[in-house]
Amino acid sequence: MSHSYRIDGMTCNGCRARIEKALNGIMGIEAVVTLNPPIASITMDKHIPTEQLQEALSAIGNYTISPDNGENKHNEKASCCSVVPQKPIVIPKDIQADGIYYCPMYCEGDKVYQKSGNCPVCGMNLEKKPTLQVASAKYACPMHCEGDKVYDKPGNCPVCGMDLVAIATQDKDENKSYRDLLRKFWIAIVFTIPVFLLAMLGMIHGFSDVVHPKLSSWLQFGFTIPVVFYAAWMFFERAWVSIRTMKLNMFTLIGIGTGAAFLFSIVGLLFPSVFPDQLKDSMGNVHLYFEATVVILTLVLLGQLLEAKAHGRTNTALKELLKLAPTEATLVVEGHDQKISIQDIKKGDILRVKPGEKIPVDGYIQKGESSIDESMITGEPIPSDKKEGDKVSSGTINGTKSFTMVAERVGDETLLSQIIAMVDSASRSKAPIQKLADKVSGWFVPIVILIAVATFVVWAIWGGNSAYVFAISNAIAVLIIACPCALGLATPMSVMVGVGKGAQNGILIKNAEALERMDKIDVLITDKTGTITEGRPSVEKMIPLGDFTQEEVVHYSGSINIHSEHPLAEAVVKYAKENNAALAEVSEFEAIAGQGVVGTIEGKRVALGNKKLIES
Repeated sequence: MSHSYRIDGMTCNGCRARIEKALNGIMGIEAVVTLNPPIASITMDKHIPTEQLQEALSAIGNYTISPDNGENKHNEKASCCSVVPQKPIVIPKDIQADGIYYCPMYCEGDKVYQKSGNCPVCGMNLEKKPTLQVASAKYACPMHCEGDKVYDKPGNCPVCGMDLVAIATQDKDENKSYRDLLRKFWIAIVFTIPVFLLAMLGMIHGFSDVVHPKLSSWLQFGFTIPVVFYAAWMFFERAWVSIRTMKLNMFTLIGIGTGAAFLFSIVGLLFPSVFPDQLKDSMGNVHLYFEATVVILTLVLLGQLLEAKAHGRTNTALKELLKLAPTEATLVVEGHDQKISIQDIKKGDILRVKPGEKIPVDGYIQKGESSIDESMITGEPIPSDKKEGDKVSSGTINGTKSFTMVAERVGDETLLSQIIAMVDSASRSKAPIQKLADKVSGWFVPIVILIAVATFVVWAIWGGNSAYVFAISNAIAVLIIACPCALGLATPMSVMVGVGKGAQNGILIKNAEALERMDKIDVLITDKTGTITEGRPSVEKMIPLGDFTQEEVVHYSGSINIHSEHPLAEAVVKYAKENNAALAEVSEFEAIAGQGVVGTIEGKRVALGNKKLIES
């Protein structure tokens, strides 16, 4: 049996991990705890009283557990942690998520920030949280009377009186992180390639006659400076943050390793006499690490660039889902139609949905009937016939008739909004294997640093002459070989990309755990047209009955369907054209919703539809 409980007292990811460990320590329990919302999802073999769960939490800190009532409100009690982070920012529902950022490594759980920058724990670039609500429409005068001025509500232009038209707005902060990284990456490439070529060509016999080794070393030093102090400087900032907060990660190794290699090379360039002959070439020049420094930094920068691109693709998938909902609707007020923003719709409002329009919110038909394309939810290509009292969902497309509807669920309560929120939550969820990756990366960095320190100590004691120079050189070699460590990024990035790619292809993944468990599935049972098919009907064969010939059936059925927009009609017309049938003109054409079509072809009355139509 599974139950959901509310946890009070959590303020950071450390609290979450401590509570999850305590709950899983109870026999017969499997618990997953999230920070925002502060919920524990517990699967138990037999019912365990809440009092017993509370005892386990009281033993580790000032936490309380209670059955979840669905409110999921943030708690602001003090934490047991030694460092209490800032109170999480609660985003009001009526405010768009523009300017809300989060750490892609979730160092502090689901904590968000109001400004872009770096995570205060790991130093990673804060990613912009995608807007999960349909953006309000913006309006402008089609005559551009006031230049590019835009309005928040529809109406008339105050200058020329023309009706204001809805326009698409673009987020200025769109992919800002990606563009910055792309610029730095190309700068790093421009300076890394010469350093790499000078270092590698220097090993070829005779190259020293073209470029003197001393000149080559100074050129490498000069080309390395822009990479270290501009393109990749953020890695050193992140390394310092990780050391200061004692949250060691891959940037700790990158910063220490490449920084030590860079400083070692500068000393070797300026003071070669302090180095023993074993660390010099035949011409007395010290072997430098400039090329290793810039190549490692550039490769890590490439990884960060790909990561930012993956984040952008996932956000794009969410935005594609958001596009399914319209930005405005037609409100019926005392018999008159009035254009309003979708954000202004309230429960109980009467809305008019015209032919071809998207349904703005969830509700039911008050007056009229139509066929609704619900393929974005059901995958079914055939429109569903709706009459008075039937439910309709946001984002589905109205057919050829107009109707009025009553708004029942608006804003983030609509089915489409819940789907979007689920995709966003799944892209940021943790897979079980990620816990292993977190543990490994948590131990990997300090172990590598300890090995480097041990290497230094061993060489310093038993290194003979110039022992300290050998000790520094070999310790640096350990750090360079060990970095970068991508364990901390590999799993969350694969989950995020997988969920985002699935959403783009119409596959909604509940969470990261479900994605991981798919690896163990060897039998998949599905139903619903459009799930494993193209989602479009097609005619495979026509069988004539009575006195009709095959050619006549194809001729009449193809002709009568020319003026119909129904998916079945399109399939029939396509079949007729593939069979080179001559299609005739149709007069007195009429489409009967939910039944079929009728018309006159070559003086004959022709009807094509279901049993109900033929009987009538």
